[in-house]
Amino acid sequence: MLPVRLLKPDLTPMKKIKFTLFSLRDLLVAFGPVTLMMIIVCGIGYWLVDPAPSRVIDISTGPENSGYERFARRYAAELAKNQISLRFQASEGSQENLRRISDPDSEIEVGFVRSGSIETADAQEKGLISLGSLFYEPIWIFYRDKKEITTISQLKGKTINIGSEGMGVNRLFSQILSVNNMTTEDVNLRYLKDTPATAALLDGKIDALVFSSASDSPLVQMLLLTPGIRLFDFVQAEAYTRRFPFLSHVVLPRGIVDIGNDIPAHDYHLISPTATMVAHESLHPALTGLLLQAAQKIHSRADWFSKQGEFPSDKYVEIPVSHEAEKFYKSGPPVLQRYLSFWIANFFERMWVVLVAFGALLLPLSKIIPPLYVWRIRSRIYRWYGQLRLVEQSIENLTSEDRQQVLQKQLHHLDDIEARVNRLTIPLSYAEELYGLRSHIGFVRNRIQALLSTSATQV
Repeated sequence: MLPVRLLKPDLTPMKKIKFTLFSLRDLLVAFGPVTLMMIIVCGIGYWLVDPAPSRVIDISTGPENSGYERFARRYAAELAKNQISLRFQASEGSQENLRRISDPDSEIEVGFVRSGSIETADAQEKGLISLGSLFYEPIWIFYRDKKEITTISQLKGKTINIGSEGMGVNRLFSQILSVNNMTTEDVNLRYLKDTPATAALLDGKIDALVFSSASDSPLVQMLLLTPGIRLFDFVQAEAYTRRFPFLSHVVLPRGIVDIGNDIPAHDYHLISPTATMVAHESLHPALTGLLLQAAQKIHSRADWFSKQGEFPSDKYVEIPVSHEAEKFYKSGPPVLQRYLSFWIANFFERMWVVLVAFGALLLPLSKIIPPLYVWRIRSRIYRWYGQLRLVEQSIENLTSEDRQQVLQKQLHHLDDIEARVNRLTIPLSYAEELYGLRSHIGFVRNRIQALLSTSATQV
């Protein structure tokens, strides 16, 4: 006996595609309205939450080639790693930086400000916030004198340069004079910039030079090594810090400049404000964290006056520290930014409310969509049952006059229904319902044909 060969149906590629386990079109229709609704909800949420941070920060620094400008360049390099540009503008110093940040018409959002430059109440009124202190900026008083000067009162009648008014040293030096029962009228003040003032000191045209600068200043290091130039030793430094809380008592260690040559030859006590980063309260919170992360990399190292990890800090500031900065000092960078890029982490941090709402909607909707999909598939079949039922109703209670004509008409109608049903595209998982419909069409056809046979016999 020869084996029976089973012939495979010759299906075109398009017909083969129709025989699938699910209907992509119905799946899209079932998911479509829900997806659209979710997109609208997310869009509204995105519109309502805080806007994305700017990719540009404007900062006011200090005089050209100053320490503030050098630090600004290092901040720019750090921020560039997160595709943020730092545009900096040179200034006369702290006072001008404060004016720019406070000015509502200015684009400046951030600036370096020396502590003691403004009162707390004034800062709050102008909408200023602090991101923390960055490094010590001691008051350096270099002078030419054969004898060592041990008190500020010994400077009475001398010509002293305190830098341009925008530097902020003017205000600070006036406060120092006041606790020594002196005023600015007791000395001859000059307002030269640091470089020409240094030349004037070396030429003997002025008696003393007062400025505030970090220990890495080339000017400081040069003057400490210059013969005939003395550094004023604030032996009452602790008393100054009690009078002015924004000042700190710092010590220039013996030999720190040149250990081999023992320069300086003994410890010097200095009083020091701190360089702080001040911003307007309108600064985007996410940029606060990013600036502080850069500050941590730049200022956390030990130097002549500070220990490793001492800066940046929320101490030594008179301007209120922002809420975002307080969180940074307490807990470090946001958790997501430790593992994701800044922009992705910021997106999730801003959109967490929307994501929670999305999750809350997704759970009930996930229970609605599958039944909706099933209903769409089965509705293609069930609607033909309505047509089939109409055919059955039309052949009930027929009169003998129109019986033959009605039966023939419904038989043709049934053929039309079957032809259309045969063209239905149904996923294979629902083929049972399709074949059930076709068998029921055959059942009704047999019934009509039986009635036609009976009718023909009677005739």
